[in-house]
Amino acid sequence: MSDKEAAVFDQRESHGRTTRGQKAKRHCVRWWIFVGIPRIAQSRVNAAELTIQGIALSQTQADNFTLSINSTLKADSSIGAVFDPFDAVMYLEDWAPQTPYARVRFPRTTSAAETVVNITQFTEILDQNAFAVFNTWFLLNETLNLSVEGDTHVKVSGISKKFPVHFKKTVNMPGLSNLNGTTVPESRVSLTADAQGDNFFGTVTIPNRSLIGFEMGNVSFINYMLGEETVGTVYIDNMKLAPGLNNYSMRANITQSPVLDAIQQKPYCESGVLPFQLQGLNVTNHGQYLPYYAVALGSTNQSVDIDVGAALSALGVTVQCSNTTSTKRSTEWL
Repeated sequence: MSDKEAAVFDQRESHGRTTRGQKAKRHCVRWWIFVGIPRIAQSRVNAAELTIQGIALSQTQADNFTLSINSTLKADSSIGAVFDPFDAVMYLEDWAPQTPYARVRFPRTTSAAETVVNITQFTEILDQNAFAVFNTWFLLNETLNLSVEGDTHVKVSGISKKFPVHFKKTVNMPGLSNLNGTTVPESRVSLTADAQGDNFFGTVTIPNRSLIGFEMGNVSFINYMLGEETVGTVYIDNMKLAPGLNNYSMRANITQSPVLDAIQQKPYCESGVLPFQLQGLNVTNHGQYLPYYAVALGSTNQSVDIDVGAALSALGVTVQCSNTTSTKRSTEWL
């Protein structure tokens, strides 16, 4: 019932003497229209459950990206209702400023028991620092709480008036857990560096335990050995981190002397495996620097064990303990 319809009802009730019962009835009708229905509509929105099946960030640039969200909205379908399209902001629920980093456009939806809500849109980054914090939290944590919030209007079946409602949903999502479990199943040493200065190559497997896929582009890492000494830079080109296990070709320019010294010490000379740590250095995509990824990757180290002994053995270099290295072809990894 609209305001006009309520007014007509009032006029009809006003003919003749108005009884106490008529006044009460009129009051109840107006209360139902202007108070009761909006409260019910808001309670239905509050009780609705948003489930995210997947998110993808593609075509990433310095100030924007393409955002794709696959989700479902479960609600009480006992009262038919239609929700207008609306803009909602996204932010970290547990980060005190709760500064929005992106805006998403929700389509027109209904109060069906379950509604599929799939969105693909060009998205501007609203706040660079907030987006960098989101990516850092997402990288470091096993889970985090993502909030989506906005205002819209709802039209209840049988009532022509639309009522304002507030939409806020907080979804607990799996994070990247610091990319723990990253491995280098295959590696190769080159006696001579290539045109880019690279002398170490291999395959790296990076797990993504989350529901979000990231187009990162060309990523470089500072390579530490034994948690202390910097021994070079590792590069992964055209990196797209999809949910699940991701295999990439990696290349690196490595300073040989500290690696050769370390591999001859126990216990590394016995297994041939050296522990390395990778810390994010730079991220570029489509020729643009992506600070929100670079800051996140630079905030932590990813530990990776590499079988350097096997790579040297393929060159004819036999690793021995007690600071001695016998060779078949060369005593130096150039």
